[in-house]
This record gives sequence, structure tokens and C-alpha cells, in this order.
Amino acid sequence: MIVSYLQRGKAWWLTGLLCLLLSACATSPQIGAGAGGSAFERAGRFALSVTNFNGKQEAVQGGFVWHDSDPTLMLDLLNPLGNTLARVQVGPRQATLTRSNGETMQAEHPDALVEQVLGSPIPVAGLRDWLRGRTGSADVSALEKNSKGQPVSFSQNGWRVQLSRYDAQGPTLLQLNRNDANRTISVRLVVNGA
Repeated sequence: MIVSYLQRGKAWWLTGLLCLLLSACATSPQIGAGAGGSAFERAGRFALSVTNFNGKQEAVQGGFVWHDSDPTLMLDLLNPLGNTLARVQVGPRQATLTRSNGETMQAEHPDALVEQVLGSPIPVAGLRDWLRGRTGSADVSALEKNSKGQPVSFSQNGWRVQLSRYDAQGPTLLQLNRNDANRTISVRLVVNGA
């Protein structure tokens, strides 16, 4: 009887381990495959935390894969195990979100679609410039630059942006903060590579 319990427990343990290994080995789609040579790509991790003024806190984290071949953009949002939660495709006049279950949604602006997936906004439109170490064309205040002339801190479109750890393509650490009427939002992006 004890041997049967041990064998059954070992079988469940091995099944769980196998499922964990398979999900950890799952890879996100290669969104840059077959793209033109002028594409801008970054990949890494994100952490989103929201503190509501009623005291409730929410947090989401995972990975991202960014492929920008202007005028189109593809952003994959991944769970911590590397499985795709959603893909946002942005064109000149429309953004489409495709969830992992195949459900799709469309909007004119990508930020609204990402908010539907994560429950809080991430400024996808601003990130097109910020990931490259640029401020873009929207009005900027409190701009600070490092000794190389790269922006390291500024405010734009309601976000306080801090960029650091620059490599040849842009910053590899981005900290974004926003205070809305009823909540405080913090987004941290760590770029692992292209």
C-alpha cells in the first residue's frame, strides 16, 4: 500500500515536472522572421504595477518582443513562462490585438488594446521612440540628457519617463510612471536584446 502511494506520488510529480518543462521550453513566435533589413527589434521583460487610491494593488509581469518596421509594429506580450498572451499589430490607421485563444479586437490606437489585455495602460505609441532613446514629436517637459546627449529623464503625454543603460540601439532599462485621477501606474521594461 505504501509502495502504491509512493509510485502514484512519483507519477504525479513527474507529470507535473514534464508539464513545467514543456511550458518553460515553449518559445514565442519569431515575429521578425522574414522582415526587411531596416526593422528595429527589442525583447525583454516588463513589470506593471498599479496602486489604486482605495489601497488595492495589482501587478502583472512577463516578457515582450518588439518588432518595428515602420509603419507597422508587432508587439508580443508573454507570460512569465514565455507563452504568448497577446499580439498587438499596429498599422497606419488601425491596431489589432490577437489573444492566445484566437480572439481578436481592433481599435484606432494600440494603447487601448494593450490596456484591455493587462488592465492598465502601457504607452505603446510612446515606446516607438523611447525604446530607441528618442523623445519623439509630442511635447516634452523637464528633459534631462546624459553626457552623450541621450535623453535620460522627461515627461511626455502624462508619463514620467526614465531611460538608462544605453546600448547601441537605445536604452535597456525604461521606467515609466503615471499618476491618474484614481491610481498610480508604474511600468518597468528591461531589454535583454534584439
